[in-house]
Amino acid sequence: MKNIQTNKLFWASCLALLVTSLSFGIRAGMMNQLGIEFQLNATQLGTITATAFWGFPLAMVIGGFIVDIIGMKRLLVIAFLFHLAGIALTIFAQGYWTLFFSTLLIGIANGTVEAACNPLVAALYPTEKTTRLNYFHLWFPGGIVIGTLVVTLFVNLHLGWQLQVATMLIPTLIYGFLFARLDFPLTERVSSGYSSRDMYAAVFTPLFIFMFICMLMTAITELFTGQWIGLLLKNVTDNALLLLTLTTGVMVVGRAFAKPIVKKLEPQGVLLFSAIFAAAGLYMLSTFTGSAVFFAALVFGIGVCYFWPTMIGFVAENIPQSGALGLNLLGGAGMFAVSIYTMFMGGFYDSLIVKHLPAGTNLGTYLTAAEGTAEAVTLNEAKRLAGPEVLQITLVLPIVLIVAFTGLVLYMRSRKVAAPKAGFN
Repeated sequence: MKNIQTNKLFWASCLALLVTSLSFGIRAGMMNQLGIEFQLNATQLGTITATAFWGFPLAMVIGGFIVDIIGMKRLLVIAFLFHLAGIALTIFAQGYWTLFFSTLLIGIANGTVEAACNPLVAALYPTEKTTRLNYFHLWFPGGIVIGTLVVTLFVNLHLGWQLQVATMLIPTLIYGFLFARLDFPLTERVSSGYSSRDMYAAVFTPLFIFMFICMLMTAITELFTGQWIGLLLKNVTDNALLLLTLTTGVMVVGRAFAKPIVKKLEPQGVLLFSAIFAAAGLYMLSTFTGSAVFFAALVFGIGVCYFWPTMIGFVAENIPQSGALGLNLLGGAGMFAVSIYTMFMGGFYDSLIVKHLPAGTNLGTYLTAAEGTAEAVTLNEAKRLAGPEVLQITLVLPIVLIVAFTGLVLYMRSRKVAAPKAGFN
């Protein structure tokens, strides 16, 4: 009989997710530095950022198909090796293509961590899946807070971005060591006796397909905005990076106190609440200026706080037959949507900047202009106008989600009413 040490497995999972989130926080914080050092435009920076979101869904989907076969432990060994390779390649990056491939490797590692750890947490805590997934996923915004603070500290100390990336090696080595020593349980689908046929049937049910589509929008709302908020609003406020820290800080606190909220509202109610606050916050971020932007970031943080773990928790609780595959298809779809949206919006942001520059000018001329010149001042003004416009386009998504999750609340309520009646038949 295996000796399953639930708490140690949970905390090792949190450390692995911390590495994932550090990669997001540190990369978001050093986007400007990379752009300056390697003379990259917003389209190129958007593509580099997007590669993390390509590797992530690829690893999650493949992991979802094979985790029941090879086990969660082997999957996490693979994640550890990809993290080491991606971090090392980033540290020694020489330009666009090395940044592209190193970010892809880290994205694959990040997706593999989630592919193993989401079903692991669900298996470890079968009676409180949504709550525990919120506890687990608080390390995602937590790592982003730590990452952005590391960037701020290192920049103020005039230390290079290579050292910022190297800090990720510490939790990587610790989680690799811990997982190597611990025994793992079977995935919940296998231990519950659901067959592979049950699993594949479950991911084609109308409820799963509905959640799959909603995940595309919740992921973009949370992760695209989180990754790009510093870049989009750096000409609106002097402390754009602190906006990301504030937003993610709110998410850490919110997820830490998820239990009473999930109990009171149920997962579907939490999702509706989240969509309303996310829409309000995104609208405020795109229209407010000065110190009011920080209040907008607070509202937005409350909104996106519960999206990712509660989407996964809802499926784990209400469609358990879908197993690890269901959880990973959901997460993979979310990340893939973010990658496509980020690439599209990188080019769209460049086009908006050009629109706000004098007619017939070349963006490259302005990007290479020395600080303080007339061209640099004009470019900063164009960016100040373009950033909020990108957020206003993104605002459409949480508005659609308000309607979708209102329908989900009504559907789940009707299903609960119908269940007792069915018991009398």
